Amino acid sequence: MRLTGPALRVTIFIGENDRWHHKPLSSEIVHRAHAAGLAGASVFHGVEGFGASSLIHTTRLLSLSENLPVAIVIVDTEERVRAFLPHLDELVSEGLVTLEECEVIRYVGRDAGERR
Repeated sequence: MRLTGPALRVTIFIGENDRWHHKPLSSEIVHRAHAAGLAGASVFHGVEGFGASSLIHTTRLLSLSENLPVAIVIVDTEERVRAFLPHLDELVSEGLVTLEECEVIRYVGRDAGERR
């Protein structure tokens, strides 16, 4: 798949303890994005943060190191990202979902035969 030019980035902010049917919510989002044929998805683990609860979670204090922030970032065409949004409505009961316009400069993957 080649992707260049205008695109839409969706970022989903959740906690690492968030689950979907007993498995990590971030994993479910990535697998659904893959099944939907989106260009790619990445999960980033935060070391500190807070959300609507205003409780700061941090790796620096053992007692608050649970449920650290997680961000899942997906970039694809606006049409494909917007078609994926109903999945997020179903999956994300607590968290933040943002959309930002962006421009893809280079997106190149390996051919399936080159994968290890």
